This record gives sequence, structure tokens and C-alpha cells, in this order.
Amino acid sequence: MTKIVVFSMVSLDGVMQAPGGPEEDTSGGFKYGGWTAPYGDESFSSILKKELSVEFDLLLGRKTYDIWKSYWPKQKGFIADPFNKAKKYVVSEKGIDLTWKETIVINGDVAEKIKSLKAEDGPVFHVWGSSVLLQTLLKNDLVDELRLRIYPVTLGTGKRLFAEGTIPAAFKLIDSQALPSGVILANYKRAGEVKTGTIG
Repeated sequence: MTKIVVFSMVSLDGVMQAPGGPEEDTSGGFKYGGWTAPYGDESFSSILKKELSVEFDLLLGRKTYDIWKSYWPKQKGFIADPFNKAKKYVVSEKGIDLTWKETIVINGDVAEKIKSLKAEDGPVFHVWGSSVLLQTLLKNDLVDELRLRIYPVTLGTGKRLFAEGTIPAAFKLIDSQALPSGVILANYKRAGEVKTGTIG
């Protein structure tokens, strides 16, 4: 059995839309694309390099795939090399361009197909971006780990990580770190049901 690990850059108010650049995703009239750029530093690069050094496959939504297939195949380096090497499982009901090598389409009963993939032996699945797919994963309790990069900014509007697919679920903090830029890295693993009680 393999795991699904979600990597998400998220604002303090939960927005995950277009962290990488102004034109990345302007849907809904979003005006703040590239909001993570001012917070990049060398410490984050070294952490990312370590995270991408293990074997993994990618599980992506169609929009993220469309953005990435136009960019990463032309790049080299510690991010591009493992992304280009990985199998890309893309959730899409529409036809997509499969020119990025190692691309496999998932459609139909997406949740059941992803459950079947998780049941197989293989590399961990990395999910980046893919806000619509994330709601399907959350709704069907398919996320094993959350690796959140929490940025010291509020955006007010935009696609949110925890949107309509969110269910009651408990997570355990695996580790955390505050970077000099003010970004907080918080890694969680799924940990059973929500528990309630009385304070005091």
C-alpha cells in the first residue's frame, strides 16, 4: 500500500490559488498570483531538495497538469528532474495532451480508481496544486499526509485548500519549522476521528 502526500502553499486564510506567478491561475478574477515569491529563501530550497530526493509519482488535477506540462519538461534541476522522471497520474474527464512522458489519465469513478492505486505497492504519491482534485481526495478520506507551507499573508479571495470536500478528520503534527522568511512548515499525518471534550 502506498501513501498520498499533499504539498500545499497556503496563506493564513487558507488560500492556495496561484502561488507561483501572476498568470498561473486567474480564474474567478484572482489578482494575487505569485504571492509566495517574496518569501523564497535558501533554507526552503534545501528542504524541498530533500523532499524531492525520494522516489515518488505525481497525482495531479488537469489544470495543474496543463500548467506544468508546458514548463517542467523544458527545465532541469533538483525540482524538474524528479518531476520529469515521475509517472504523472492526471484526473480529467476531458481529453488532454499526453506529450509529457509517463502520463496516465484517470477518469470515471476517480475515487475508486485512486483507492485501487493506493492499494498497490509503489512509490508515494505527491499532490501539488490541484485544488479541485484535492476536494475529491479530502471528501473520500484519501489523504495520508499534509505538508503545509503557511505564508504570512492573507488574500481574502481565491481557491482554498479546505473547501467543499473537507470532512471531520484528525491529524497529528509530525514536525514543524519556522523559516527566516516567516513561512511555517507544518507536516501532518492522518490520525483517526475528531475527538471532543470540555475544557476546564
